Amino acid sequence: MAVKEEAELYEPVKRYFEAQGYEVKSEVLHCDLVAVKRNLYTDADEAGYAQAAPESSEEIIIVEMKRTFNLALLLQGVERLRMNPLVTLVVERNRKKSGAVNQRFGEITELCRMLGLGLMTVTLFKTKPALIELLCEPGDPPRARYRAKRHDRLLREFRERSGDYNVGGSTKRKLMTAYREKCLRLADALRHGPSSPASLARRTAVPKAGDMLRTNYYRWFERAERGVYRLTAAGQTALAEHADIIARWPKAGDAGAAVAETAAGQATAAAADEPSKPKRRPSGKAGAKRSSDL
Repeated sequence: MAVKEEAELYEPVKRYFEAQGYEVKSEVLHCDLVAVKRNLYTDADEAGYAQAAPESSEEIIIVEMKRTFNLALLLQGVERLRMNPLVTLVVERNRKKSGAVNQRFGEITELCRMLGLGLMTVTLFKTKPALIELLCEPGDPPRARYRAKRHDRLLREFRERSGDYNVGGSTKRKLMTAYREKCLRLADALRHGPSSPASLARRTAVPKAGDMLRTNYYRWFERAERGVYRLTAAGQTALAEHADIIARWPKAGDAGAAVAETAAGQATAAAADEPSKPKRRPSGKAGAKRSSDL
């Protein structure tokens, strides 16, 4: 059941906080809802202190509500943090919606955790009470951890690219990744005739030339005879398609230093990535690379 106005969320949220022992009032200094709980002592010998409890003993939560999660709600929540350390955002959770935001509550919850905000969803029904889900409380620490392997993979991909051959923000077009560039270097070397993997590795500074030729992800290569590979028609097409990139590579006369530097960088990255793993020949799906790297 989709709500038509934000006010429809107020009553379920108010009942939720009142059930938790809060006193609730609406539209306090432009805040949609403010909930206050007095943290009183229950011991008989401290009853006098309870009656004279200072304001700092009160737990105050500011609640901002919107029909859907959007930037305006997020900015409003951040602004409310300047008034009070506990702020919760409330949005409707309509299970019939197919919008992108409605399907990404996990990511939205983590974003709220990173900002110190709470997040609550309300699902309304026609014949039964509303369902309240508290996805995170104000001040909950983020759960996502630093991913060292993805960081190393990012840095390795950056270092193994010889230049910037893509346009940031591009969609629906093939990207020149480090793996594709290495295959293109092998194809460029094979345009002059069939060659062995060892010879191609020396000429192109691609240490894993043999594995890449055998995997043949782009279908640019084929075996001419045992231990010798040649270019396919698809490889010729790829050379023509990426002729502008090949033209930007250093020429044979001044490529020595650049090739040596690239090979050293690739060797260092490979050693850092797999210091203790033995080399093995990829076969079938076991040797396939991630599609994002190709």
